[in-house]
This record gives sequence, C-alpha cells and structure tokens, in this order.
Amino acid sequence: MDLTYTPEEEEFRAGLRDWLAKVLPGLPAKPSPADWPGRRAYDLGWQRRLHDAGYAGLHWPLDAGGRGATPTQHLIFLEETERAGAPYVGANFVGLLHAGPTIAAEGTAEQRARWLPPVLRGEEVWCQGFSEPGAGSDLASLRTRAVRDGDDYVVTGSKIWTSHAEVADWCELLVRTDPGAPKHRGISWLAMPMDTPGVTVRPLRTLAGSTEFAEVFLDEVRVPVTHRVGAENDGWRVTMVTLSFERGTAFVGEVVACRRTLGELARAAKANGRWDDPVLRRRLGRLHGEFGALWRLTQWNVSESERSGGVPGAGGSVFKLAYSHARQELYDTAAEVLGSASLSLEEEWTLDRLSSLSYTIAAGTSQIQRTIVAERILGLPKGR
Repeated sequence: MDLTYTPEEEEFRAGLRDWLAKVLPGLPAKPSPADWPGRRAYDLGWQRRLHDAGYAGLHWPLDAGGRGATPTQHLIFLEETERAGAPYVGANFVGLLHAGPTIAAEGTAEQRARWLPPVLRGEEVWCQGFSEPGAGSDLASLRTRAVRDGDDYVVTGSKIWTSHAEVADWCELLVRTDPGAPKHRGISWLAMPMDTPGVTVRPLRTLAGSTEFAEVFLDEVRVPVTHRVGAENDGWRVTMVTLSFERGTAFVGEVVACRRTLGELARAAKANGRWDDPVLRRRLGRLHGEFGALWRLTQWNVSESERSGGVPGAGGSVFKLAYSHARQELYDTAAEVLGSASLSLEEEWTLDRLSSLSYTIAAGTSQIQRTIVAERILGLPKGR
C-alpha cells in the first residue's frame, strides 16, 4: 500500500482547495429534505459546476467523458470536498457511483457515449432497481421477468428500495431473462427509461421521514435490447461490478464526514461537561482509531483498485462491514454526548442516527459481507 502522495497529487489538492474556496460561498441555499424536485435541481446544479471546472468523473476513463485521473486523485477529491463542506452527490448517487462506473467498465462505445456524458454534466439522474420484496439479501432470487419480443424486452415485476426513483430519468434494472437457468445465471442488466409506459413509482417513507426510496411496479414495460449492458444472461457478473463500486468506493466520502463528526462530538463533550467522563473519552478515542483505520483501509482499497484497472475488489466488503458498524456506534455515542438534544426530529443529528441504522442492511447486509470475506478473502469453505 502506498500512503504517500506525489508532487503532482499535492498540486492537484491545492488547486481543488482553491476552487472550493471560491465557489462554495456562492452556492444557493439547500432545499428542504422533503423537496425532492428542489433537491434534484440543487444536486444537478452542483454536478454541473463540477463538470464545468473539470472535476466531474475524475477517475472515469477519458473515452467515458472523465478526466482519466488516478484513483488516488479521486480519493483526494472526496477528502477535500468533504472537509470543505461541499455538497454530496445526493440524487446523483446511483449515476455517479454505481451505474456510471458500471457502464464505463462494461458498456459498448455507443452506450458509454449516450449515458455517461449526461450524468457527468448534471443532466440526468439514475435510480437502482435491484432489490425485490421477495429477494432482498438473496438478490439472485429476483423474479422480475424480461421476455424478448423482437428488438425489445417486455418487463413485468416489481422492485423495492429503489433509490431516488421519484426524480430519476433512468433505472439500472436487474431482470430474469432465462427463468430455467440456475438463479445466478439467466439475469440481465438493463438501462430502463423511467418515463416508459407501464412504470409506476410509489414512494416509501423511511424511519427518518424521508422518501429517497420507492417501490417501482413494471407492467409489460418495453425496454430496447440495445439498452442491455453486457451479454444476455450475464447480468450477475455485471452486477458484481456494480456492487464492487457500491461497497468499495461509494462510501469513501462518508468516512471523512464521520471523522469530522467525531471532532464535533469531542468539542461538544468539552462544552457540556461530558468530557469529564473517562468511559466516554475512551469511547471517542477508540472511534477515532477505528475511523483512522478505515481511512487507511480505504487507501489500501484504492491502491488495489489502481493496480487492477479501476474496479474495486473483495476488500470493499471488509470496508463496508467495518464502516457500517462503526457509523452506528458513532451516532449512538452522539446520543450519549448530546443527550435530549439528539432526540428531536428537527435535529440533523437525529436524522443521521436513524439513517445509520440502515447501513448494516444497505448495499448488502453485514451477514452477506461476512460471507464474502470468509469465502473470497479467507478461503473458507462455503456454508451450507
């Protein structure tokens, strides 16, 4: 693992810091969390600023519209934007961190030219149509069918926990194209326009009161065969590429955010007298060590990704597993430090704490991650 930065990388960091210092004070006010059209416009506006300044899709290949930067430069970008308090990807999450990188790695030249530039320019939003009511952690058991009819697939079924479906233009959709094949085969990865006839979106309200997820119902939706990424029935392999990005690099910026949050908690504890509790101080110190280790693990994963052509490996599951539980403990500690102030639904702390509960489920449950680590990294035999 290379933990040093080259002079070129430090020059990149300095230029990014200068740009952030100039542009951030001029951003409009953030819309209400419940205003999804407003949030979409705000997030796309920020993405457009990144694009115009040359910071969009930094580590994407040049022929995919990116800058061709190294994964380390991308890590620096995430670190500096989070430290500066810049907007997160928001509604652009799936397009920038999941679907886009997958299309860049697996799509044809025509598909890359059609779908990637609008994501980078802040013109189109993607959602993720993977999970189903009867196939959550066992994603390969999905039942949504796609039947070939000439130049189209006719898709029927439903999806759940579809991120940002309310405001999405496209959906990365997993479908079963060969119901007679073993469950990990016979799956295809499609790009589906969300305005296609037969698509119905029903928002889901989370514990925190937000509606970033939805149910999506598909009633004989016609999707062109040319919208399939990868070969027919090879969608599980393509999905593993998507999930490697989701688990390996998509949470990187959040580690930086958690380290900043930890510093805020320490200052709050000193201000309200909780710092005198040695047990709390030890807990904060241990969390400081855990998030520091997670940052080093992130650097290791990025180094491995750089050597393997840009696609994260199974080490992303180690990161996802450790990060999910550390984040939950961080916000449990926040409740202890802040007391009753952390219980109000008007407080951002409360929303973050409620959100943290989902991290051991989202992007593959902790049990799934343990299985991946056991079988693919430790070489243990498969369980029965």
